[in-house]
Amino acid sequence: MTIGWHFDNSYSKLSKTFKEDIKPTPVHEPELVILNEELAKNLNLNFSGIDKKKLAEIFSGNSLPDGTNSIAQAYAGHQFGHFTMLGDGRAVLLGEHIDNKNQRFDIQFKGSGRTSFSRGGDGRAALGPMLREYIISEAINALNIPTTRSLAVVKTGEKVVRENLLNGAILTRVASSHIRVGTFQYIAATQNLEDLNTLVDYTIDRHYPEIKSSKNKALDLLSLVMEKQCQLVINWMRVGFIHGVMNTDNMTISGETIDYGPCAFMDQYDPKTVFSSIDKFGRYAFSNQPPITKWNLARFAECLIPLIDKDEDAAIKIATNLIDNFQNIYEEKWLNMMRDKLGLFGEDKDDLTLINKLLDWMKNNNADYTNTFCYLMGVDFDDEIYKNEGFKSWINEWQKRVKLNNSSDTYLELMKKNNPFIIPRNQKVEEALADADKGNLETMNKLLKVLSNPYSDQKNIIEFQKPAPIGNEKYQTFCGT
Repeated sequence: MTIGWHFDNSYSKLSKTFKEDIKPTPVHEPELVILNEELAKNLNLNFSGIDKKKLAEIFSGNSLPDGTNSIAQAYAGHQFGHFTMLGDGRAVLLGEHIDNKNQRFDIQFKGSGRTSFSRGGDGRAALGPMLREYIISEAINALNIPTTRSLAVVKTGEKVVRENLLNGAILTRVASSHIRVGTFQYIAATQNLEDLNTLVDYTIDRHYPEIKSSKNKALDLLSLVMEKQCQLVINWMRVGFIHGVMNTDNMTISGETIDYGPCAFMDQYDPKTVFSSIDKFGRYAFSNQPPITKWNLARFAECLIPLIDKDEDAAIKIATNLIDNFQNIYEEKWLNMMRDKLGLFGEDKDDLTLINKLLDWMKNNNADYTNTFCYLMGVDFDDEIYKNEGFKSWINEWQKRVKLNNSSDTYLELMKKNNPFIIPRNQKVEEALADADKGNLETMNKLLKVLSNPYSDQKNIIEFQKPAPIGNEKYQTFCGT
């Protein structure tokens, strides 16, 4: 029985500056927790003839598939604004799997042991954070937002020391690549122009082949990455997702969401919402995600200055003009996204006022972000908040605007494409993780099933749609490192 792995490892062929050759550290007693069969099928992999013990050996790194050439990647990053030389401190890239459509995917272990980049860490991961990444990354994928995905999670049979002793685990992450803004920062910091050119060419070959013959590849790469990242954050804002740790090493050049550490979805609408326990000053709050995206892109631009123009002053001016346009691009995309959420066709001069009135009402009344749009699509939550006179008045304005450029119920079709009926509610995620830690996966599997179809008004899902009650204790998420 062949699984169908087809490895072709181009990144590992780059010079030593880019990586460390290393194998995953074997674990004591691996046990398969979950395998993403749908993703496996998409990757043209077939695990049906492999027993659970063998699967656990494969996804723990105790038994590596043929063709792998495992490495830890080097990268740097601005973490909460402070520059640090980093690298894969607890991750190992097995290689690049080519599927039957000739698409290339990184297969990476997270929690697979120490590397030279571990900086004193144990190189391991705990079960809870790995299952959180599995749940949220699969939910983001179902929401039609570009993301890395999770192929499997195994328990290692070993404990990891955090605040308490926790079950150790390894996640298998799938990405179109793990090239980050931080990868460019690392290479730029070495001041080796040849390596920087190599990285630009490699990235373009892999992700943006349409600009291979460009006269200014670095500038065009910056422009395309800015467009991708702008669209990504628009999608996060659309569904109320808060990444929580938007360091430059967590911004991919491919435009995929990566690193589901202290991430969560917003319940009651508040632009200042922060869940991360380590984000003391709200740097990565919900409303700060667009300006932080721009800030990260500016750091990317700095890396490319030597390649944009031989005259440094000219290069800085060109890059600055490009980055400064981010706000205009974002504002236009955001306005159109909010029009889609409200089923508004065409443009009207009062659209921004109408949208801001709704957001202000939601904030002032602690209204749930997701459920308010569901209510507008006809879902009856029997919630007194939607009988509020201010809300009724706004609905009258909205209904008049809906009729302006729309003669039928197509506005509802537009809304249903852009507003999920279901998101990973924080309390439901915590319930699933708590049960999984005790060996009961039923809660998690039920949650995953509901989350797999977020734009469908499924039957009997009200328990998954309710936000957690507003309490005195603030919900917090943690990095897991």
